This record gives sequence, structure tokens and C-alpha cells, in this order.
Amino acid sequence: MIIRKLFKFEGAHIVRNCSSQQCRENIHGHSYIVEVFIRSDKLDRGCMVMDFSLLDKVKMFIESFDHTYSLWKGEAEELKHFIYKYNRRVAEFPLSPSAEGFALIFLYVIDLILKNTRFENGEGNIEVSSVRVHETATGYAEAFREDLQEVHFSVRDIHFSSGITEQWKTADWWEKLINA
Repeated sequence: MIIRKLFKFEGAHIVRNCSSQQCRENIHGHSYIVEVFIRSDKLDRGCMVMDFSLLDKVKMFIESFDHTYSLWKGEAEELKHFIYKYNRRVAEFPLSPSAEGFALIFLYVIDLILKNTRFENGEGNIEVSSVRVHETATGYAEAFREDLQEVHFSVRDIHFSSGITEQWKTADWWEKLINA
């Protein structure tokens, strides 16, 4: 069985090396919708795949991108300096912040979060099935479990500015995930 949880965030980026001149040469933003699909081989004692309240760290992770500039690690140093100087909320990561890049990073991190979640209500084998990132009303990218083979980075390569980490309800959750 599969369940879906929907999240939303507003964010800005530049998508370097893409075909569209507007996207690769200009800071622009989107109203993102993120759908997380989770599957299990059985239902828990509450007759659920899992209780959505157990996705609190997934929610915190995705909310880290709200009103945030998503910065590609390979960006020019001059722009990086500017972005960090004039923005309190910056998420820097090793993939281009395209819808596909977001979907893969979200899939990877949510997979780690679920692997480090304590399930105590008779849940089955819980795993993220896919993550769908809507960048516009007419287009989305979806990363599936088999796409995890495309991950050539680690959670240590994802960095959040203090403007983000100061707002986390659980301050040490990211460090625990890094060291898991």
C-alpha cells in the first residue's frame, strides 16, 4: 500500500546549464508542491501504513526550503558570496536546483530520515517510494527508489544557513542524520 503526504514551499534559484536562457541566467522563483509517496508491505495496528505525525522531520526538512535561495554548490564564488551576504535563508547542495535535482535530493534525504525513524506500532517495511516535485502548475519531476543509484553525494554535502537552522524545532536532528 502507498500513502502520499503533500508539502509546499516558496523558493528561488538559478538552474545553470539548462537550455532555457531565462532559467540559466536569472534568479527566479516558484511555488513548489512536493508529494512524498511512502509504501509498506503491511498496515500497522491503527490500520495505516504509518502515522503522518512520524513525518515531522520530513516536514522540517522540506520547510527548510521555504522562502529560501537554493544554491548549487558549483555556482560562481562571486554569486555565492552575494547570496550569503544578502539572504538569511540559503540551502546549498551538490545538484543543480532543478525540479529533478530537488526530487532526487528529497528522495535521498527522506529515505535516510525514514531509515532512522523509530516505528513502534507494528509498522511493516516502510520506505519512500517516490518524491514528486511540482515546479509549475503544468510540470513536475518525480524521483523513484531506483533513482537512488544516481546519488553520488552524501548528506554532508547539503548545507543550511543559520537563518534556516535557527528555526528548526529540534536543533540537533540534522547532525544526528549526518552521523547516522
